[in-house]
Amino acid sequence: MVFILMPWLALEITGSSASSGLVITLTAIPGLLLSPVMGSIIDKLGRRKTAVWVEYLAAASAVIVPLAAALWTMNLFLLVMLGLLRAFVSPGGPSARKALIPDVAAAGHMTLARANSIHEAVFASGFAIGPAIAAIAIAQIGSIDTFWIVAGFGALAGVFTMLIRVVEQHEEKDPEEGAGLFVYAVQGFKILFTTPAVLILMSTFMFLAIIYLPTEMVVLPTYFNSIGNPEGLGLIISTMALCSVVGALGFERLSRYLSYSTIFRIAILGVSLALIPMSFLPPTPVMIVFAAILGLTWGPLGPLLNTVIQEKIPANKRGRVFSLEMTIWNGGPMISMVFVGMAVDGFGVPAVYLTLALMVTAAALWVASRRVLSQLNH
Repeated sequence: MVFILMPWLALEITGSSASSGLVITLTAIPGLLLSPVMGSIIDKLGRRKTAVWVEYLAAASAVIVPLAAALWTMNLFLLVMLGLLRAFVSPGGPSARKALIPDVAAAGHMTLARANSIHEAVFASGFAIGPAIAAIAIAQIGSIDTFWIVAGFGALAGVFTMLIRVVEQHEEKDPEEGAGLFVYAVQGFKILFTTPAVLILMSTFMFLAIIYLPTEMVVLPTYFNSIGNPEGLGLIISTMALCSVVGALGFERLSRYLSYSTIFRIAILGVSLALIPMSFLPPTPVMIVFAAILGLTWGPLGPLLNTVIQEKIPANKRGRVFSLEMTIWNGGPMISMVFVGMAVDGFGVPAVYLTLALMVTAAALWVASRRVLSQLNH
């Protein structure tokens, strides 16, 4: 829901795509700086305990938005401040849960591939349901009051996380155990660069974060805002997410018959081939069809990344590596959102959308041709 709400609210306040990109960029800074430290907290404090407290703090940050709007006039500066507050805590939840998946898989007597398929499918279902709820709520009660609904779901997430009962696995004592949080966090980078398979996936995800994410967070919101159709935006984002649920659930079955490198190639090429027709901004029903294809091919990427990290990274270090993944997803948009917003304001949605689609396609073709992808299968 927040994925839709923040850029939409920025557009309501300013009417500028550049301002919308600026909000996303500025609110990404805490995640970029603190995600590695959050990984240290996860590995030191515990995966489950961290996940619980982060969800409650994120819910509290959502409550502050309508309270602040009631006290002051909502403007771009206030929106950025509120977004920064939320960004301090929200990245820790997904990292802690992903680090906890092998413990849950062991307790549930299932393979990592199956556990990750289920986890990513459930996670993606939030992106399928959330934008639709947000779009309806924006139309019915306004964007500010929709944050009350966000807070309610956040509180429920904390309750459900408390219900998880597993024994957390631990490896041999980490020689960096007594180091400070920042020194401890650096170990995550060292692990990443000494694990080629994980580095390959992380690098690809970084490029997708820089080039692809602006299409969903700036380009599409600007287009549908300009034609006064929040429901259309919600349907497209929800369709992509819903189909990614199906794709994520299919990862376990695909992994029985195809190598990880083959699944990866199919996924990144499928995303690019679906994105190009969408960039021509056809009628909404046609966009929904290609959004479905994009979601289906995107779906296996999450479970694949999780499984490779969990198979190759010791349990005591998983939190830091998964936090680096969150750093990528926060830092990637920070690099590109403002520039994409400025380009949309200067050249229009069609030209910018097509350019980004072609860039994703070129990158997908280049990555798919690399022999080093065979590292994923070892």
